[in-house]
Amino acid sequence: MNQLIENITKLKKEKNAVILAHCYQNAEIDDVADYVGDSLYLSQMAAKTNADIIVFAGVYFMAQTAKILSPDKKVLLPNIKSGCQMADMVNLQQLREFKSKYPDIPTVCYINSTAEVKSECDICCTSSNAIKIVESLKTDKVLFLPDTYLGKWVESKLDGVEVITYPGYCPTHLRIKAEDIKKARQAYPNAKILTHPECHKSVTEISDYVGSTTGIMKYAKENDAKQFIIATEKGVYDRLKRDFPEKEFIMIKDNIVCQNMKWHTLEDIYNSLIKEEHEINVDKDLATKALGCINRMLEVSK
Repeated sequence: MNQLIENITKLKKEKNAVILAHCYQNAEIDDVADYVGDSLYLSQMAAKTNADIIVFAGVYFMAQTAKILSPDKKVLLPNIKSGCQMADMVNLQQLREFKSKYPDIPTVCYINSTAEVKSECDICCTSSNAIKIVESLKTDKVLFLPDTYLGKWVESKLDGVEVITYPGYCPTHLRIKAEDIKKARQAYPNAKILTHPECHKSVTEISDYVGSTTGIMKYAKENDAKQFIIATEKGVYDRLKRDFPEKEFIMIKDNIVCQNMKWHTLEDIYNSLIKEEHEINVDKDLATKALGCINRMLEVSK
């Protein structure tokens, strides 16, 4: 393992490459990553990096976003099978049908969407900035896709704004049920329950904190509590347990794992670097349209 890490580190320098890793990745990926974080942070890092090659340890739409933001850089997805079930729930035709039912209403797409979808939406968002993005539109109605649960959570936080949602969802987060939260509350009465807004409304309503991956990790770091129930993907739990050994972290359930995010291994990263394989490209016209959607998000998020 140490030799593999050394080889990857050496290759990075030789090829002027940067490795971006999402927090849902296997924790071992952090040992070679230059930046680890959520979608917004990694999108921003992709735009700022001076590397010639971006190796994105995430899912397909994230690598697409990096390519859109850095069209002159080579973007590699270590394991090409790493997709997103939520993003795959809406394609261009389905988006157009959704919009046609609600003409003249601005459309917000979650970053968990393809470049094609982003190209026909007004603005993008992540779970960390979704409330701010919807609020910035200064309208009483917005269309939101693909995640209906994130969209409705945003609606619950804004007065006088109707969020009309597409019926997409994250299969991983929907495995968390209200009864899981209630059982955890009984077993650990002093623990704070931290939940991602992709969870069902019945879950977020009875949690102590609801927020993005970064928000959950920041809350756990700064809160005085000693016990935390983690109701999101296991990668967050793994990193919190590693980084804050003085606190106790309890995973809400053992099966809250996004297998698509876990496809990447150190071996995949090494192979993608040495062979420069699994390059992600986006049609130029499509990328130009999608870039506008992403840039509007980044501008609001400054």
